[in-house]
Amino acid sequence: MAGRVQPVLAGVVTALVGFASSFTVVLAGLRAAGASDAQAASGLLALCVACGLAAAWLGWRHRIPMSVAWSTPGAALLVATGPPPGGWPVVVGAFLVSGALIVAAGLFPPLGRAVAAIPKPVAGAMLAGVLLPLCTAPVHALVELPLVAGPVVVGWLLLHRFARRWAVPGALVVAVAAIALTTPPAGLTGAALIPSVTLTAPAWNASALVGLALPLFLVTMAAQNVPGMAVLVGYGYRPPFGAALRATGLASLLAAPAGGHAVNLAAITAALAAGPDAHPDPERRWVASVTAGAGLALLGLGAGVATALVAVAPPILIEAVAGLALLGALATALASAVTDPETREAAVVTFVVTASGVTLIGVGGAFWGLVAGCLMLLLFHRRRPAADGPEQPAPAALGQPALVAPDQPALAAPERSTRGS
Repeated sequence: MAGRVQPVLAGVVTALVGFASSFTVVLAGLRAAGASDAQAASGLLALCVACGLAAAWLGWRHRIPMSVAWSTPGAALLVATGPPPGGWPVVVGAFLVSGALIVAAGLFPPLGRAVAAIPKPVAGAMLAGVLLPLCTAPVHALVELPLVAGPVVVGWLLLHRFARRWAVPGALVVAVAAIALTTPPAGLTGAALIPSVTLTAPAWNASALVGLALPLFLVTMAAQNVPGMAVLVGYGYRPPFGAALRATGLASLLAAPAGGHAVNLAAITAALAAGPDAHPDPERRWVASVTAGAGLALLGLGAGVATALVAVAPPILIEAVAGLALLGALATALASAVTDPETREAAVVTFVVTASGVTLIGVGGAFWGLVAGCLMLLLFHRRRPAADGPEQPAPAALGQPALVAPDQPALAAPERSTRGS
């Protein structure tokens, strides 16, 4: 009996941690992109259901603990980009294009290899630049609202020291308590506590396709799908990357009209379902990912309450909780960006341009940061053969592991399960 209950409990924990750790990032991103409270709640609900269905299908079909989540870095990108010309319908159109690109990467390996050609330092620097504005929010909150933000940060620090897994959910609980103590009860009057699906007819323009859809696709692939695969391979599984991209891309397409920005393999919470704590037998851990999917779909019913609390809270407080949730991702991205001295300057250029938040011809800083970093690498490595002698390898081969192409394992690890490969 204990063997049957263990993966179920692991799945419940995975769903709770995944939802509580980053739903504030999602709501902050959707609202920053121009969604109303009703549209943001609809987007969160759609993401929960889409993630849940994709996780349940992939786990059951392949008997591998393939956890699925929304793109947290993608939501941070929405905060950094802001509402594009054309408003929320154009944002929804960008979500659809990003989802279609994820499906295409699963169907056509050359597209996956094209994404893999982006040098890892540049991809990490772009992600770090996207995350930086939200990660500075806790500092601003401590200055602007010290009595409210102080307990949130202290609670996060204590839990991060003694129970790291629960640090962000614990900070969220403190933030909710602070909101309850400082907000009059009438503040929730009239709020839609039961979420409903709000569909939006998509629209498209060139600037949103280049400045939002393409960066959202790249960030989701580089910061979520590839690390998610690496976690699974690290635990000895050989998951089908192409099938995972097709399933999560289709889920993204289904969620987009309701306001969901992107669905992908889980990276942060993947180990909760794939590790030995889920079950001693690797062949039984898929139950944890299926349970996590079902739990996340049920948690979507709380999207209305979550959105109502966010709506009455000081915006800087919500951004502070979101920033605390992203500090680990920022640290990983920065480490990836500056590890190799040969590409460090190009990575710094990418980071600075992306973090600047500049908008040129309607296209945001994430795209221009990627362009600037790649141009810097191209210029540097074209000049180096003339100066130093033998021709240098291409940027992607300079000691930086390329991103994983579809249906290829991210790491060489002992195989524990070949089902579904």
